[in-house]
Amino acid sequence: MSAIDPIQLTADLIRCPSVTPNEGGALVLLERMLTEAGFVCTRVDRGGICNLFARWGDKGAAQTFGFNGHTDVVPLGDETAWTVSPFGAEIKDGFMYGRGATDMKSGVAAFVAAAIDFVHTSPPDGAIILTITGDEEADALDGTTALLDYMDEQGEKMDVCLVGEPTCPNEMGEMLKIGRRGSLNAWFTVTGVQGHAAYPHRANNPLPAMMRLMDHLASHDLDRGTEHFDASTLAVVTVDTGNPATNVIPERCTATVNIRFNDAHSGTSLSAWLRAEADKIAADYSVGIDLNIKISGESFITPPGPLSDLVARAVEAETGIMPELSTTGGTSDARFVKHHCPVVEFGLVGKTMHQVDERVEVAQIPQLKSIYSRILTDYFA
Repeated sequence: MSAIDPIQLTADLIRCPSVTPNEGGALVLLERMLTEAGFVCTRVDRGGICNLFARWGDKGAAQTFGFNGHTDVVPLGDETAWTVSPFGAEIKDGFMYGRGATDMKSGVAAFVAAAIDFVHTSPPDGAIILTITGDEEADALDGTTALLDYMDEQGEKMDVCLVGEPTCPNEMGEMLKIGRRGSLNAWFTVTGVQGHAAYPHRANNPLPAMMRLMDHLASHDLDRGTEHFDASTLAVVTVDTGNPATNVIPERCTATVNIRFNDAHSGTSLSAWLRAEADKIAADYSVGIDLNIKISGESFITPPGPLSDLVARAVEAETGIMPELSTTGGTSDARFVKHHCPVVEFGLVGKTMHQVDERVEVAQIPQLKSIYSRILTDYFA
């Protein structure tokens, strides 16, 4: 069997219009390729989301290495602003363009190509599992979680897992993710009494209460950072009244905040703090405050050790750069995998992910495949 070209595979995947929740043909393509290469493939579809589980080697092998990734992509945005076809995989000036070029069809192509070539050139004493989802960019309710639920039901187990998300800010090889901050969104609704702006004493304006609450939250020092994490942050992302009139005090005002938090906190502790602050302001201003909270994920870390050392050595061998161990950035599906086994993330430069004219430097794709191939070689050695 000839070696799999990860550049061509990246292009083939980009040409699949797999905007969440559409499968777009991407998982069909990968299932066919992996099945032909001897992997046992199972579609694990749930809630209208398509997912793929693939294993090479015996179930319950002495050692099993896992890769995780996604083929779904974010919407195009203003399609007229693109200078190329968003699903054309056009190459110009050393870059391949297209939605998902960076996040993360090139990463999936690299680890699929590395896994197929590895099991054919040097079959390992163990197993390789690939979990590929079509629901990472949206709510992630029926993606990697569905795959992990399936694995639990079937007695499938990864000993370690590498998520192929783009992790490098500017230069290939510079950053390896060993954890992620948690993420929490909170929606506040302050309700007062509507009235005439000329007679404010006959109304109860919700805006001063909301402004004081948002100021208290935004000016609070959550922490100064921990051993492996930067300081937690809280951002007020919107405040709205929907009031077009200048002579009316509105009845209601809404606001939303986003918190990215480290391991000094939990979603539960932050929720309790937000509710206490809201209750205090509600009492001080005699208004009603409703609060809805959604915790997208808790902070987590895979402490530096054998897995991060394995990946870092391979990155340095292929790029000449020893990667920084980081917990920066947003959330990823590693937040689900960490309940199953130790997990780290490494991928290529992600500067243009989610942007118009998203693109990947073509030379980085085979380089990433080489890194993943070395990781597999060293792990099973």
